[in-house]
Amino acid sequence: MPQFVRCALLAGSTLAFATSAFAALAQSFQPPALTPESISTNYTGQSNNTLQNSPLVPGKAFDRFIQIWFENTDYATAASSSVFQNLTKQGLLLSQFYAMTHPSEPNYIAAVGGDFFGQPSDDFRAIPQNISTVVDLLEDKNISWASYQESMPYDGCTLFNYTSFDYLTNNGTYTYYVRKHNPLIIYDSVSNVTERALRIRNFNDFAVDLNASAMPQWSFITPNLVDDGHDTTIDFIGNWLTFWLMPLLQDDKFNNNRTIILLTFDETETYTINNQIYTLVLGGGLPKHLVGTTDDTFYTHYSALSTVQANWGLKSLGRGDTNNTLNNVLEFVANTTGWKNNGISGNSSAIPLLNLTGNIPGPLNGEFYIPFTAPNTSAVGAGGGPVFVADGLNTSFTVAGLPAPVNLTASGQDTPWAANPGYDYPNGTQTFTTPTTQSSTSGTGKLVVPIATLLFTVLSMACML
Repeated sequence: MPQFVRCALLAGSTLAFATSAFAALAQSFQPPALTPESISTNYTGQSNNTLQNSPLVPGKAFDRFIQIWFENTDYATAASSSVFQNLTKQGLLLSQFYAMTHPSEPNYIAAVGGDFFGQPSDDFRAIPQNISTVVDLLEDKNISWASYQESMPYDGCTLFNYTSFDYLTNNGTYTYYVRKHNPLIIYDSVSNVTERALRIRNFNDFAVDLNASAMPQWSFITPNLVDDGHDTTIDFIGNWLTFWLMPLLQDDKFNNNRTIILLTFDETETYTINNQIYTLVLGGGLPKHLVGTTDDTFYTHYSALSTVQANWGLKSLGRGDTNNTLNNVLEFVANTTGWKNNGISGNSSAIPLLNLTGNIPGPLNGEFYIPFTAPNTSAVGAGGGPVFVADGLNTSFTVAGLPAPVNLTASGQDTPWAANPGYDYPNGTQTFTTPTTQSSTSGTGKLVVPIATLLFTVLSMACML
């Protein structure tokens, strides 16, 4: 094994130990709201009215797809939870589901954009406007979507994190919300378009949308830093699931007979093992004969993209979602749509190593920097349509023409996509501040943009655009 890989794995193991030690000190669970359907003063952000959705677009296997993500948990740890054991009896266990890398943020980025673009950390990133996401594919077919982020202060919030009243202790404040777990806000193609940004909503909005029967057809749901297990334990997650998800499974406004719910984790806690994560399919749309069974097919976070594409006959992103090794469609959906999976399952030696950390070249990696490239426009996705190409994208700028990765870190620079574009939506409309850079996951102090970084950003954008 190369030295840089050994170093990456050692660093990941150390980080996982630190996370585990912190989780052991977590507080006791307290419901953040009276019920999942209730607006709560424990959340800073109030509802921004009811979501307005387009007419329902029928899918081949389901009409609604809901993803709920938790944090940093090994497969065996989740399997030991009595709550997860109970849920597994009600759903389909995907026993060979894998995350893409470490740490958290690149996995979230990958799940909606088909690539993590070399992101090696949880630092601030803003992916440029002409890089597409699942939102482009959904809107191309007029399929409604939204993301619900617990403890986010207001719709479309672009902040690095947000500290609010500590409802667990009723004393002081706590950082419950972080941008790195809000994948669509990281893409300028979503966050820099007002009507899109405002579809990234908080849990008070969720309660209003649910009560108004206004749940979209595609949604991405992130609990806050205690409820998703990031700062706590698998038992804390179990308590939140009992409070929040269990009642909603019985609510037809959330879970009807055409709903699929994908319950998963971003990554394993232990970096030295391959990135196998406990993942369940729940919902009334799951075929009855699959309830309480196990699917051993090899899946990854890209499978959430390919499954949605297959179901609604969408275009693809031409990235990891069209990688024939990584993009298996959920088998029961593949059977319905006619998609042929690759046959990798169980503990096959064909399952790649997906726990490498920080050493994948890409535009978000300052140490192994390469520019953004166009998607593979000749790729074939599970939806059968062509690859979606954003306006202004130079489709000739491909991987084949790239130079060797550049080490910007060695020259004191960061990737140009660490610069905060400076826009936000605190009052429901786009406002601008001085663009800044946030390069640390632990601080909220003064932000500085080196002149060299600004110049490099301008040059890189000119080359890519």
